[in-house]
Amino acid sequence: MDLRWNILAGYGPLFASGLWMTVQLTIVAIGAGLVLGVLLGLVSSSRDAPAPKSLPLAWALKGLRAVTLAYVTFFRGTPLFVQILLVHFALMPMLIHPDGGLLLAGEAAREFRQAHGAFFSGALALSLNAGAYISEIFRAGIQSIHLGQTQAAYSLGLTHAQSMRHVVLPQAFRRMMPALVNEGITLIKDSSLVSAIGLAELALAARTVAGAYSRYWEPYLAISVLYLALTMLLSLLAKRLEAPAHLRGR
Repeated sequence: MDLRWNILAGYGPLFASGLWMTVQLTIVAIGAGLVLGVLLGLVSSSRDAPAPKSLPLAWALKGLRAVTLAYVTFFRGTPLFVQILLVHFALMPMLIHPDGGLLLAGEAAREFRQAHGAFFSGALALSLNAGAYISEIFRAGIQSIHLGQTQAAYSLGLTHAQSMRHVVLPQAFRRMMPALVNEGITLIKDSSLVSAIGLAELALAARTVAGAYSRYWEPYLAISVLYLALTMLLSLLAKRLEAPAHLRGR
């Protein structure tokens, strides 16, 4: 196998910009997915909370749980690649379109789609997908805390929200860390799927070089090393947040 690494020399800026785009996409998806996942996880775990005294509020909460279940089922049960295409070619024109977009219309919509359309679609699809998985991580983490601790918090006069904030979530978060890190690593790797809608990230950079030289080992090995470096860096950073060895299993 004759590797010609010199063919990558002229494409250094392309790989650098692709790496930066991958990092940006991952940061946005993890941040938005984490916020969405926390909210949905709290809704899902509210089944074990005391029922609201107000009947309309109780029905509203049941409705939220049903919507959350449908959302999680859809985004965990369909391929991410299909979700990216659905967001970019179906949802994006509905939200941002020169002719009557729901969020943005007119010339501003045209300019936004040309400059940021692929990034917006990719980040939105990855965030929605991550939110579904992270919500299940939070639900499982909350349910892993013994019910007696929540009941003890109620007996001390804490509301459900206060018991979640001060008692349950601080303990559950450290238990969730390995699963959250795995989700972050998955997002880094799955960001390569966004190249299908034309976003200039690492996978598209490698495909550009492969198309120019009809060489595949060099560009795809190069981005494999970059993806590996990103995932290892995330794992090392997350190690500091995991529960210490003497606290595991408690």
